[in-house]
Amino acid sequence: MSQDSPPGPLGYSHVYSGKVRELYARSDGLLLFVATDRISAFDHVLPTPIPDKGRILTQMSLWWFDQLADLVPNHLVSLDVPGEFAGRAMLCERLQMLPVENVARGYLTGSGLADYRQAGAVCGVRLPPGLVDGSKLPEPIFTPATKAPAGEHDENIDYAGVSALVGEQTAGELRRLTLAVYSRAATIAAGRGIIVADTKLEFGRRPDGVTVLADEVLTPDSSRLWPARRWRPGGAQPSLDKQYVRDWLTSPQSGWDRAGGDPPPPLPDEVVDRTRATYVAAFEALTGKPFQ
Repeated sequence: MSQDSPPGPLGYSHVYSGKVRELYARSDGLLLFVATDRISAFDHVLPTPIPDKGRILTQMSLWWFDQLADLVPNHLVSLDVPGEFAGRAMLCERLQMLPVENVARGYLTGSGLADYRQAGAVCGVRLPPGLVDGSKLPEPIFTPATKAPAGEHDENIDYAGVSALVGEQTAGELRRLTLAVYSRAATIAAGRGIIVADTKLEFGRRPDGVTVLADEVLTPDSSRLWPARRWRPGGAQPSLDKQYVRDWLTSPQSGWDRAGGDPPPPLPDEVVDRTRATYVAAFEALTGKPFQ
C-alpha cells in the first residue's frame, strides 16, 4: 500500500494500490473503491496531495454515471461506505476488467498529436492533413492503449491490437461503447461551455458476460476539459484538468528533468491551490452544483 494511502476499514482487506486509488474487498465480494487526494503525472505519483481531489473525482463520476445509465451499466452498487470514506468511496461489483485503455478523441492533442505528426494517423486511424494542436477532428475516433503496469507508460495501439487482446467481438463492443459515451458526454458538456477533448474509459465484464463501465468517468484526471469560449486551435489550450500540473513540472520553475531518473519534486502551494480550484471549477461547471 502507498505510504499516503488511507488505512483499511474494519472488515475489509486491501487488494490494490493504484496511482490515485485504493481498492479493498469486503467479505461478500463487493469492492470498495477509495479515491485518495494523490495526483499523478508522467507516470509518477507526485509527493504532494491536492486537498479534496478524491471527493471531487468521486462526485463527478457519480454524476456522470447518472447521465450515461441508459447507454451502459456501471459498477456502482452502493454509497453506504465506512464513515471515514464518505464522499470519496463507492461500493462496486467485482468485475473481470478488460485489458484496454479505451480512449475517445474529438480533438487532436497530447499523444494523439505526436502520433499524427509522425504518421498522419492516430492508432491506425488516418486523419486529414493540416491539423494542428487543438484541432477538432472530423468525427470522434477510438484510439485505444495498452494498460501498462504501475510506473510504466500506456502505449497507443490500433484496433487490430485490441482485437488481438480481447477478440473481435469484444473489440467492436468497446469501440461502440467508448464512442457512445464520449458523444453523450461531449454533447452534455458543450451545453455547459466545456469541450471534452478526449477521455479514457475502463470496462469490465460481469459473470454473465455483460460489459460494464467501471472506475472513474469523465473527470479531470481521465479527460481533457477545455473552456469552449477560450478554444483556439494552434497551441496548448486553457484547461480544467491536471494539465496545469504537467505544465509546471515541465517548466524551468520546477527544476525537474523529465528525461532524468529523479522523481518529480513537491508541488508549491500556489500550484496545489490552483489545481484544487481548477478541479472544483470543472465539477461545478459540468454538474451545475456547488462543491461542498
